[in-house]
Amino acid sequence: MAVSPRRKTSFEVDFAKVEAARDILGTRSLTDTVDAALEEVIRVRQRRQLVELLFEPGALDPDATADAWR
Repeated sequence: MAVSPRRKTSFEVDFAKVEAARDILGTRSLTDTVDAALEEVIRVRQRRQLVELLFEPGALDPDATADAWR
């Protein structure tokens, strides 16, 4: 996996939202909070894609999953 480049940037941020996110995510710094929030957005998308796949007719091989619920 390639290491993603980091760079400094400047933008306006709503610190009330940062504090709320910090409490939820258990982070300390602004950078850690933003990184954790972005990671969570990515994970939410991945979970949605998985759920969509699970509900797609024929997406799962019944023989491959026969023992999954035992």
